[in-house]
This record gives sequence, structure tokens and C-alpha cells, in this order.
Amino acid sequence: MTVTATSVDQPDRLRPSPAPGVWRRRLLRLVPAAASALCGVLLYVSFPPRPLWWLALPAFAGFGWVLRGRGWKAALGLGYLFGLGFLLPLLVWTGVEVGYLPWVALVAVEAVFVALVGVGVAAVSRLPAWPVWAAAVWITGEAVRARMPFGGFPWGKIAFGQADGIFLPLAAVGGTPVLGFAVVLCGFGLYEAARLFAERRRSRTVRRAAAAAALLSVAVPVAGAFAARGLVSDKAEDGTRTVAVIQGNVPREGLEFSAQRRAVLDRHVKETLKLAADVRAGKVPKPDFVLWPENSSDLDPYNDPDAAAVIDEASAAIGVPISVGAVVDKDGKQLNEQILWDPAKGPTQTYDKRQIQPFGEYMPLRGFVGAINKDWTAMLRQDFSRGTKPGVFDMDGAKVGLATCYEAAFDWDVRDTVTHGAEMISVPSNNATFDRSEMTYQQLAMSRIRAVEHSRTVTVPVTSGVSAIIMPDGRITQRTGMFVPAYLEQKVPLRTSTTPATDLGILPETALVLVAAGGIGWAIGSGLRARRTGAA
Repeated sequence: MTVTATSVDQPDRLRPSPAPGVWRRRLLRLVPAAASALCGVLLYVSFPPRPLWWLALPAFAGFGWVLRGRGWKAALGLGYLFGLGFLLPLLVWTGVEVGYLPWVALVAVEAVFVALVGVGVAAVSRLPAWPVWAAAVWITGEAVRARMPFGGFPWGKIAFGQADGIFLPLAAVGGTPVLGFAVVLCGFGLYEAARLFAERRRSRTVRRAAAAAALLSVAVPVAGAFAARGLVSDKAEDGTRTVAVIQGNVPREGLEFSAQRRAVLDRHVKETLKLAADVRAGKVPKPDFVLWPENSSDLDPYNDPDAAAVIDEASAAIGVPISVGAVVDKDGKQLNEQILWDPAKGPTQTYDKRQIQPFGEYMPLRGFVGAINKDWTAMLRQDFSRGTKPGVFDMDGAKVGLATCYEAAFDWDVRDTVTHGAEMISVPSNNATFDRSEMTYQQLAMSRIRAVEHSRTVTVPVTSGVSAIIMPDGRITQRTGMFVPAYLEQKVPLRTSTTPATDLGILPETALVLVAAGGIGWAIGSGLRARRTGAA
């Protein structure tokens, strides 16, 4: 009797393996996904502390390649992978002290916005001059991400990676939306130009209108950036002031520093007393005012006589007003406050931080978060309250606008200090929680963008570094190291003129959102007409 083995009975090692062509097709299907994620990583590498701003261009060129002509489902997935490749390494600092879960959760949510942008880019990629529509779609995604959820999270705006780039002067034209639009447009335009060149080599024909649009997509942003250089100036318009920035450092890195609030205050007092001694010794000129960082006094000087006494000591020693960052309790509210401390009068003017950080200064979904990990809610037992008015201190006749730490990421929180008369800007910050991560350098780059955007000197006093003095043209003239006590002192220009970006405010962003909406509407209408024609 002969037994014939069926394919079911054959051991796996006897089954025929897929043909090489099958494996090749399977691998080719993975290429767009891998390319999208790698382009996201390339975009991350273009951000500070690396001065590789130009890598944003090939990153968007590659993103345009993987999205062009895709259906919405594929575009959604490819956009999400691009967002993960970009945001996972960019925001790794958010998990320095609280673990990987909040970091991954934040990135997972933020990447959804990038995924939706991917759908929009794919939709408009079939239109004439598609790089224009696609770049506007990207800026629309940034605009939405800056506002929701929980008040928004603008970190990762393309403009914030361009502090060292040739496109920087465009910040003075239309703020971060115009600067970011130019970079993204140039990247998409590079891909379109390369695609049309390859098409010409294959077909020996040239689509002149499409080629002209592609070349203009690259040439116009570059030419515009060079033309905008005339808006960038560091000349004084209302005299100068000698400012001192104090970095007291913290007793030890990490969240534990808040348990040693008096030690943090004492270190800032000590560094101010050192500055005063150097002034008396003739080593440095006397400053007109002194700027302390956010949380330089987590002891409430209104309710703690010892804290008030040591601040009085520092102010009297230097003999000029000090802007002190303090955590205060007023009428049952906890506020992140800047206090202008006069050597003769004590506390005079105040500014309460308006853009408070979700999960850092207030806890949305407290019950849900506590159910996951009670330690996270225990770190923030009481939510901070929001301020309601822009902060502009009158310091020795100079109008100093205040944007506390996280607020530097929000266009409107910085702009309204200038529209309320600020002749220079200070960004007091506390980055000690984030150890030696890239967060400090990312935030410093934001302040450089703001300096050019509004043509103002920007000072950045930070508890643990990097503190810096930035000229109105975006140059850093002095900076400290990280986790070292130090002071910076410099004569800086005061400026009163406003840039187009300051005057226009939200209008450039609104215009780009409307452009994106028009492009998507056109793409949807074209698709519906094509379906009706096919059905007929």
C-alpha cells in the first residue's frame, strides 16, 4: 500500500519558501513606513542643541515623497510614523523624573495631529503647486496643536528649530507661522523639483508650469529670508540699560529640589551678593536692575518673614530693583509670580504666570491620573491658578516684558508684552526638573526666535542653566553652563519700534489656515467630481 503525503503532512522545512520576488515585494511595502519614521528622526536632529537646521529640508522632502498621491488611510499611518520619529526623541525630557509612561502618552497624543496633517498633505498633493497647499496644512496642524488639548502644546514648532538658519529673519515678517511655512514649503519644493527632474529624464518632456511652481517654492522662501534681513537690528532706540541675570543653581538635580526651597533662595541671594561685591570692587559696572529666575524663591515672601528678609538683604546690597520668581499664596490661590522687589520699598509690581503647564502646574483629569499612579498627583497636591494680565515691569525707566518659562512657546503670551510697551523681554525659567536634557537648549532657541520676531533683547535667567543674554538679532552674547552658580551682566539696547510680526499678530497664521482649508476643499471637490464623471 502506497501512502502519499499531502501538503498538510509535510514538515515546515519541506514546504517551498516564498520566491525571491515575493520577499522583495513585501520589503518594498515597508519602505514608505520606514522612510516616514526616518524622516521624522531627521527632523528631530535638525533641532537644538545641534545647529543642523538645514536637515529640516530633506526631512520634509522625504515626507512629501512618502505622502504624495496616497489614500487617506495610508497617509494617516505614514503621518503618525513621521510624528513618532520626530516627537519621541524630541520630548524624551518629559519623562526624566516621572518615567517613560507620561512621555510615551504625550507623544502618542501629539503624533495624532501630525497623522491628520499627513492626510491633508496627501489630499492636496494632487493639486497644482501642491507644496504651497501642503506647507499651509502643516502650519494649520501646528496652530491646532498649540491650542488643544488642555490649552495646547506648541513644542516642536518648525520655527523653533531655525534659530541658526538662514530663514530666521522671516520671524520678524510673520512670526513662527511664516518662518515655519517657509521651511516646510522649501522642503516640499525640493522634492517636487527632484520629482519633475526625474520625470523629464524618463519622458523627455517638461511641464513648465509645474516646474516653475516647484522652483518658486524653493526660491521664494530663500529670497524672502534675505530680503527680511533689513527688519533685523540690534540698535538702541530708547537708550541702553545694564542688566544682570542671576543663576543661583539648585542643591541637587531633579524634583527633590523643591523640598529644599530655602537652599534655592539662599543660593540666588549668595550669587547676588557676589555680584554686589564685584561692583564695589570695580570689577563690573553697577547694573540698572537684576533678574532672578522662575522659582528662585519657592518660599512665599509675603508670608515668610525670613524669605522677605534675605531678599531685602540682596536688594539692598546691589542697590537696584530685583525681579524675583516666587510661589505665593493669595486668597487661597497658588500663583507662579514674578515680584519686582525695590531696595527701598520692597515688593511693588507683580506678574502672575498665565500659561500654566498641564500636568506640571495643574492636573487635568486628576482622578484618572491618580488611578494610574498616585505618586504623580501627590507631586502636585494643589493646582496653580492662572494670571489674567500681561506682565510689563517698569525697571529704572525701562519697560521689561515677562514671559515665564513655558509661556515662551506661545506666540500670544510673548507678543502682548510688546504690544503693552515692553522695550525688552525676560523669560525667567526653571529647568532643574529636567536634568541635563535637551529641553533647556530647545527653550533657549525659542527665546532666540522671539528676539528676532519682536526685535527685542531677551534675557533668560534660569535656576540651573542655561541662562543667557540674547540680542534683538537672535545672537547669544553671554551664556552660562548648566548646574553652576553664575551671573551675567551686560549693557543691552532698548527698542520701541515694532516688527510686522508684532503688528500683524495672529493674521499670518489665520491666512495660512485659510489657504490650507481652501486647498483641502479644492482637493475634496476634485475627487467628488472625478467620481461622478467615472460613474457617468
